[in-house]
Amino acid sequence: MDAVDDDNSLQFDTPSSIYSYLGRNLDGLSLKSHSSASAFSDCNSDRSSEFSQSSGSRNLLIAACTSDRPDDDDAIAQLVLDLESTSLETQRNAAMEIRLLAKNKTENRIRIADAGGIPPLVVLAQSPDAQIQELGVTALLNLSLCDENKDRIVGSGAVRALVRALKTGTAATRENAACAILRLSYQDDIKAAFGRAGAIPPLVSLLENGTLRGKKDAAGALYAITTMKENKLRAVEAGVMRSLVDLMSDFEYGMVDKAALVTQNLVSLPQARTALVEEGGIPVVVEAVEVGTQRQKEFAAGILLALSEGSLQHRLMIAREGAIPPLIALTQSGTTRSKQKAEALIRCLRQPRSASNGARTSDIPD
Repeated sequence: MDAVDDDNSLQFDTPSSIYSYLGRNLDGLSLKSHSSASAFSDCNSDRSSEFSQSSGSRNLLIAACTSDRPDDDDAIAQLVLDLESTSLETQRNAAMEIRLLAKNKTENRIRIADAGGIPPLVVLAQSPDAQIQELGVTALLNLSLCDENKDRIVGSGAVRALVRALKTGTAATRENAACAILRLSYQDDIKAAFGRAGAIPPLVSLLENGTLRGKKDAAGALYAITTMKENKLRAVEAGVMRSLVDLMSDFEYGMVDKAALVTQNLVSLPQARTALVEEGGIPVVVEAVEVGTQRQKEFAAGILLALSEGSLQHRLMIAREGAIPPLIALTQSGTTRSKQKAEALIRCLRQPRSASNGARTSDIPD
């Protein structure tokens, strides 16, 4: 794959671990492969606001995108040196060049890393200059598309740099930082590191207040790092359930799948179940079972099943919201997994006096 355009989607919903941009295959990303993860298929690389810059920057962009632009080892080495220049303009131009090199050619991602480009980019990702910070973060995002670079990026201090960018950057910087967190969170220790570094509150803020693009990227990053129990708790304490319930309730906005998946990650935690109910989540999730897409119905049934485990009060609330008729319909027309979840939930709801009766979500095969 030689080019990645700004508005293209990354698909990662096949067991082959082969991902595609506009039909072009890309091997080697370490993201977990699962059918539900396709809800986050639109976390793009290389979204930057370069076209809003000066005419000189636009001329540089045009030159950088031409086929005869230098991408030999000597040229890359010089660009890496320029990243550490005392001149902001030199740093800016070098960061843009490297960002574009990492965008256009897979092999350049390795060559840039081999030339020592990652540490100075991590420094630039924390720059007080908003444009330089944006370019540094975006370059790191592009480099993170290569598996061989992930450990190098994390080992160079990118965790704290990306968290800082989430808190202080432009809209594009924050979106790209969130997307980079998704790309880099392929190991539990890295997910835990992002949580300890303070990534979750600004991700929750982006989920609540960002553009649609930002909300999608925040949801993807939260989905990636809240497989860790400690991060689930941090997300709940940061107030994530309020935003998730709001997003699940709006079927026209296009975030129901993503919000439901993050919620499904979280509800294994008692505090998350309590917060979901307190935010009025039960009627919202029941509505998704009734009128959502097949995938949304499956996610919603899983959430309701988790809420029902061990809680008579939650089971009664779910039943009072009229969940049983749409669940029965789901057992007749849903996917295999949604039928299994619906059947387990119906059994649970029909014996509300016993907190221990009924199936558990752990009984549903992956």
